[in-house]
Amino acid sequence: MPDQSRTHVSVAEGNRSERRGIQAHTASPATAVTTFRGLPITTPEQTFLDLSTLLSLVELVVLGDSLVRLHRTTPENLVAVADAFGGGGARTARRAARLVRSGVDSPMESRLRMLIVLAGLPEPRVNFIVRDVDGEVLMRFDLSYPELKLLVEYDGRQHATDSAQWGRDIARREQLDDWGWRLMVVRSADIYARPDLTLERVLQLLRERGARHLPGKLRAEWQQHFPVRSAA
Repeated sequence: MPDQSRTHVSVAEGNRSERRGIQAHTASPATAVTTFRGLPITTPEQTFLDLSTLLSLVELVVLGDSLVRLHRTTPENLVAVADAFGGGGARTARRAARLVRSGVDSPMESRLRMLIVLAGLPEPRVNFIVRDVDGEVLMRFDLSYPELKLLVEYDGRQHATDSAQWGRDIARREQLDDWGWRLMVVRSADIYARPDLTLERVLQLLRERGARHLPGKLRAEWQQHFPVRSAA
């Protein structure tokens, strides 16, 4: 969830009041509620629907991916409740639910995937696993195009500051080279500052690896969610 200065609380009809730092909402009788440590809270699916009026499409997908990663719900459940939803934000909820995936490890991976998808490029596969002849897991790829042997990977800052992780990354990349895979590494600035260059890199690599049916021009929707911030 993006940082906010207020906590949102839903209350039964007639009990709504104003408090500093609290955004009060009146819950409808149809609001789905569960209990956590004795406290009544909205269900994960209900929370997803409630936030469809407050979050952008990308951030709603980030939320959905996170809920699935934590085993709070499934993509299928989110699609079902979104399809039955008729309130405000229903259109965003339905679209976001269909873009939620299982196996996403981090919010930045969700954002990277959404950048690619909203530009009209083929959606990379999430959580692709490479196994040996005995079925043992050799590697797991966050975002990839297996048929093209192309891996698009988000690298957090910790990989550059952890020497042990750095060593493992070097060995892994050498193994990828032996297998004929092409690795594209994406950093935070590549998403938040120059998403345009990131998309150009993805498109170029897709072409180099022989992808078919690529768009002649990138779809402009990505610009609504990923503004370009050129250096002054």
